Amino acid sequence: MSDNPCLSCGACCASFRVDFDRSELESEGGRVPDGLAVELAGRLVRMRGTDHAQPRCAALSGKVGVKASCGIHEWRPSPCREFGERAPMGIGDEACARARARHGLLPI
Repeated sequence: MSDNPCLSCGACCASFRVDFDRSELESEGGRVPDGLAVELAGRLVRMRGTDHAQPRCAALSGKVGVKASCGIHEWRPSPCREFGERAPMGIGDEACARARARHGLLPI
């Protein structure tokens, strides 16, 4: 798992909006801390900080591309769990490449 570039990159966490169902919040029986999400419409919530002009998830620590980590990695919402699923095998995808390019990083 230490070869997984996702565990130190953070480019996706500072590039995209992260919307998910409110059932993933702690107050609803999920694991995502409520304080890290903002309410949208209906059952939809968003990770705090990901809706800014220059997105950066509130759970992201460190410097993107150098040493970055998710403060809630084991409790992260489903879009984060699904993003870059092949990265641990050294295989990037288009979304990952776009995120990395935004931060001046080469694709995986």
